[in-house]
Amino acid sequence: MKTTKTSAARQYPCDKCPLQEFPHFQRHTKEEISFLTDFKTGELVADAGTTVLVEGANSAHLFTVLSGWGFRYKTLEDGRRQILNYVLPGDLIGLQGSLMREMQHSIEALSPMILCVFQRDKLANLFRNYPELAYDITWIASREEQMLDEILLSVGRRTALERAAYLFAFVFQRAKSVGMVRSNKLMVPLTQQHVADTLGLSIVHTNKTLKKLAARNALRWLDRGCEILEEDVLLDISGWQGLPGTPRPYI
Repeated sequence: MKTTKTSAARQYPCDKCPLQEFPHFQRHTKEEISFLTDFKTGELVADAGTTVLVEGANSAHLFTVLSGWGFRYKTLEDGRRQILNYVLPGDLIGLQGSLMREMQHSIEALSPMILCVFQRDKLANLFRNYPELAYDITWIASREEQMLDEILLSVGRRTALERAAYLFAFVFQRAKSVGMVRSNKLMVPLTQQHVADTLGLSIVHTNKTLKKLAARNALRWLDRGCEILEEDVLLDISGWQGLPGTPRPYI
């Protein structure tokens, strides 16, 4: 059974947040850390396969991912699924449910995850008294829209091979920015069904496409997921320029 466990005990206090170790993230001021310490109510631990947020639900909380992998998705009535994006450390989730009163997508854990839990009813205080943090939330929302634009471009206009190459290059660069890449290689806990549901392809077409990438030594499939081997090959196939190198905010 997939489970979640919420704890008010803080293993990761805001002034010692492990995300601060990565130069990819902007630093918070002492005043902002003091507010975030009050804003945070605890931590959530989720097993792989847990649905962290459910489409249509009205959650009382926001979450920042501290560790692990997840994905955002929507489903049709017959069960068909479209994966919208992948969730990595530093990502803020649940904002849509806070502002629109209910979630328009679901979020599932791909691996064990640890998330910081924030009380939604304190969000107004953030906008009222901490304009720089409010700007950060706006930036995060805009960035999510930008990533969805790129995914829509893939589904609409890129070839199947270009779509797959872009997806893995994108995931690789995001994971690299939060210290997940080791020896320039990355293990991603995906199945080929996850890839098919992201790219909008059949599982058969997805399998054939991934074999082409494997033949170019860009990646290989193992029992526990996919290992990304050659970032440059993926960038070349996809024609994507990569993520900007400037530091980004997080909450």
